[in-house]
Amino acid sequence: MSDSIIKSIEIAAPLARVWDALIDHEKFGSWFRVALDQPFAVGKPSTGHMTYPGYEDYRWEARVVAIEPMTRFAYEWPATGGDKELMESGVPVPEWTLVEFVLEPIGDRTRLTVTESGFEHVPEPRRSNVMRSNDGGWNEQVKNIRDYVEG
Repeated sequence: MSDSIIKSIEIAAPLARVWDALIDHEKFGSWFRVALDQPFAVGKPSTGHMTYPGYEDYRWEARVVAIEPMTRFAYEWPATGGDKELMESGVPVPEWTLVEFVLEPIGDRTRLTVTESGFEHVPEPRRSNVMRSNDGGWNEQVKNIRDYVEG
């Protein structure tokens, strides 16, 4: 079993427009369906809550680890897989996964590759559940950013 989830999509837009949709916390929130409390900053937490219908009471928590202009944006987040009981237990989740967005120009289009890694540190059976949940989530999110940027 792989220790990472990788999704790649081509977006019919220049790299600068895709980068802006990734790095501007309000634009990110629009397509990711999350209301973020603050702009992204390396070494700082990112907090907020989900706005996806039915998940509005789920909180967002991440730590920004890289902002490499026009190339790479990365953060870590808790490996919960949307398990609300775990998220609200008051017990900190010790395992966090790394999410990386990497951009590359392809003529007047942009290839976006999203990789989530670090699942090898998550104990079973949560590991399988988180990977299954997040795999489906990333299928949807790459389409969301494509539709947002192209729309």
